Amino acid sequence: MGVLLNMFGQGMMLSYPSVLLPALLSPNSIIKTEFHEASWLASCIGIASIPGFLSSSFLMEMYGRKKAHVAVVIPALIGWVIIYFATSIPVLLCGRCLCGITGGATISLGPIVIGEYTSPKNRGMFLNLKTTAVCLGNSVVHIFAHFFNWKTIALIAVVPHMLALLIILTWPESPSWLASKRRFEESQKSFYWLRGNDRRAILEMEDLFRAQKEKLSQYPEHGDNSNLIMDFIRKFKERSFVKPVFIVCFAGLLLESCGRHIFPAFATQIIGEITSNKSQSFYYTLGIDIIITASALFSSFLVKIMKRRTLLLGSGFIALFILFCVCLYMLLSAKGIVSNERTWIPILLFTVYFIVSNLGCTPIPLALLGEIFPLAHRGAGSCVAGFIMSMYIMLAMQATPYLLITVKVYGTFTIFGILMGISLIALYVILPATKDRTLQEIEDYFQTGKFRKENLGTDEVNMKMLSS
Repeated sequence: MGVLLNMFGQGMMLSYPSVLLPALLSPNSIIKTEFHEASWLASCIGIASIPGFLSSSFLMEMYGRKKAHVAVVIPALIGWVIIYFATSIPVLLCGRCLCGITGGATISLGPIVIGEYTSPKNRGMFLNLKTTAVCLGNSVVHIFAHFFNWKTIALIAVVPHMLALLIILTWPESPSWLASKRRFEESQKSFYWLRGNDRRAILEMEDLFRAQKEKLSQYPEHGDNSNLIMDFIRKFKERSFVKPVFIVCFAGLLLESCGRHIFPAFATQIIGEITSNKSQSFYYTLGIDIIITASALFSSFLVKIMKRRTLLLGSGFIALFILFCVCLYMLLSAKGIVSNERTWIPILLFTVYFIVSNLGCTPIPLALLGEIFPLAHRGAGSCVAGFIMSMYIMLAMQATPYLLITVKVYGTFTIFGILMGISLIALYVILPATKDRTLQEIEDYFQTGKFRKENLGTDEVNMKMLSS
């Protein structure tokens, strides 16, 4: 719940421009702004998330997952308060940037916490619930926009982060991080507290300890800053680091190109253009929000019975086909070839598209951040992944307002659809199946190119425990 409440707050941050920008651009706004300034209020979170990623990577490696999570929540609490009291664009930018720092930090830190704290059987479901929490945050902002002004919503947005902070203070430290710091006795206690002490859990813990003792025997206990820098550079020569980075590159591109962040931020404008009826856009947006959230929730259960790779690629290619269909219909409608009075057709197609894409394209790319990086590379990997994700978010949020004006909704989503197709093809080639695999098994795969062992059934676990 600590992670999910943070992600809920992130959803509010992402969709906040749909409330803020129309209010600032209205003639009676108390804060006067131009269009290009308003676009930076939406996109600045992309730039601000870079220090968020960097700081969370450093904090999680040096001080542990719990203390890092406590630290990265604080900027959002301050940021929303600043937005509430803001009377100028620079102050609003400052508040948005602070929220962006927390958003960037939790994108990588949240999946790593879930990956290290939960069992392989439940990990996929909990990782996917992050997307459900973000979607719910999007919906809440769109609903509140109908009843409150942008200042009141900023004050309400403090609540989920405050609750998250209180919950995080009750956590134990991550067993994986403790093991990587040679604190095996503390790691064992934390592991038992989180996961119990059944035979399968004990076997996974022993596997973690074995791998960490082998790695730690090859490195000195402490290193100076120059060694840390050289170690970071050397990672780019290691297969177990480079291949996950390539996966993150294409997974992040898929995440942005399917509209994960741009739709919540510009939902009112997009729906308003499709329907040509600004007064009804709230109800259409609310309906799509509810459907998207329900779809993301369903995905959290679907991932327990399907391989993540299958779900991602299957839903991705189906969603891509639907997206091109709706773009083609809107193009024909704009050219007068088909009637533009049947606005329910593109709305319906967009709804189906977001349902399908939220089954795999939006939750799984972020879930991969909690699985694919080996423990030794997890801090550096989240740093690199954070930079990549930040650039994608910034470019998408900065380009979308201009694309909506120049090439309209159908042109904007056609461009994103092409990028989406490229990402899906690349992931088809390089992404392994990680369902029900322990983090150690996944780590072994990226080091050797194959899974060290198949998942063990209960009888096989018992036999192995007796033999050892």
